[in-house]
Amino acid sequence: MNKSGDEHGPLVDLGHERPQVAARARNMSPIVPRASISGRALVAVVAIMTFLASITTGTVLLVSASAAEWQSEVASEITIQVRPSAGRDLDRDAIAAVEAMRAQAGIVEVRPFTKNESARLLEPWLGTGLSIEQLPVPRVIVARVQPGTTPDLAALRARVLQAAPSASVDDHRAWIERMRSMTGATVFAGIGILALVIVATIISVSFATRGAMAANRPIVEVLHFVGAGDSYIANRFLRHFLRLGLEGGLIGGGAAMLGFGFSESIASWFSGTPVGDQFAALLGTFSLRPSGYLALAAQAVLIAAITAWASRRTLFATLDDID
Repeated sequence: MNKSGDEHGPLVDLGHERPQVAARARNMSPIVPRASISGRALVAVVAIMTFLASITTGTVLLVSASAAEWQSEVASEITIQVRPSAGRDLDRDAIAAVEAMRAQAGIVEVRPFTKNESARLLEPWLGTGLSIEQLPVPRVIVARVQPGTTPDLAALRARVLQAAPSASVDDHRAWIERMRSMTGATVFAGIGILALVIVATIISVSFATRGAMAANRPIVEVLHFVGAGDSYIANRFLRHFLRLGLEGGLIGGGAAMLGFGFSESIASWFSGTPVGDQFAALLGTFSLRPSGYLALAAQAVLIAAITAWASRRTLFATLDDID
């Protein structure tokens, strides 16, 4: 008996029943299994991160749009208060201030508040049913500025003070600056949260890549030592994690878009309530513009690209260790 022949020959001759696998099918066999527990966990992580990032970005866009609308409305108005003064007729001073405002260039509309309207402005602080006849309630005058023009505030103030010495002119510039500061702080906080989400995504993908490398290390080592280059192996992992990133980004980003799409309808349920009114004042109509949805879609694709990039970087570092 030929001993060497027994050692190298097949234990069982399958004959014609030996399975034949096409070369194309063997070449297309993935290095990393497409459906695994770690892959599903990574999809869930990317979906959660994308959802949080999309909610943050959408909220920042809503706040920025509302703040811009507030600033535009407030910047187009000038408020004059005519306070009661000893020895002067308050109603006559209010009329003189209105005439002085109407004579100023760049003013398109002047609306004086009546005594009752001025008193109603105090109801949120003093309540209703309170007699304020003895209180020194000022007369309020609101002037609307022509869009695209900047009136001479110094000349306007001098003209109004000449007509009504107890009047004060406010162009709301200090309030607008505070609003800009608040908007900038909101945008800065949103960028910080996005940075944290991206860092957490990179860390999660790095651990997932190392886990996939550890599970498939024998296969990777065989491919590496038989001549497969690092770029060949890295591209297989890149496609795998890019697919997982796109899947997670689609789930998380799609959920956030649906949330913003239905937010306007949900907000209408709370319309008229204190909570609903406060949120409406802060975020407007809760509806994103089409550019906002495009930004959320681009952000989901960006997170998927970051997922693939982090996987590739981690893989090259691991391959260097194998070398």
